[in-house]
Amino acid sequence: MSTRTVLHEADIARALTRISHEILESNRGPQDLILLGIPTRGVTLAERIGALVSEFGGLAVPVGSLDITMYRDDLHRHPTRAPQPTQIPPGGIDGRTVVLVDDVLFSGRTIRAALDAVQDIGRPAAVRLAALVDRGHRELPIRPDFVGKNLPSSRDERVNVRLAETDGEESVTIEGH
Repeated sequence: MSTRTVLHEADIARALTRISHEILESNRGPQDLILLGIPTRGVTLAERIGALVSEFGGLAVPVGSLDITMYRDDLHRHPTRAPQPTQIPPGGIDGRTVVLVDDVLFSGRTIRAALDAVQDIGRPAAVRLAALVDRGHRELPIRPDFVGKNLPSSRDERVNVRLAETDGEESVTIEGH
């Protein structure tokens, strides 16, 4: 099995900076924005993007987390998935632009589950998607509004995102045969 690094620490930082600027531009500023990270690494990425958007936009942007475990359609395949906390910032999501943040977009099933979870929490004005890596292979008609890196890969390869907060290092790697 071979592993190659496709993003290093500086590449990840640049991608998050670009995503943050694109979010601000798309929303015409930081007003009424809320970022919701999908556990585990999506939460860390949302916190980083939130700090950058707040810095560039001059207004604090609320960041929360959105557990999608019970909304997944593949629990029968992954029954050991432990629920993570959902934390919605004060004021809720009604009438706001929600940006869902995840580390890797693959089949689109995680985001479908996240959309169901958002619908149970409130009624946002709009929902957008930010992903550090888009590797293709969609099974559902879902695409990111903001993407750090498009990374074509085969189905039998594995994309690993490692972040300092959860893994002690920063990289995106592809493992394949």
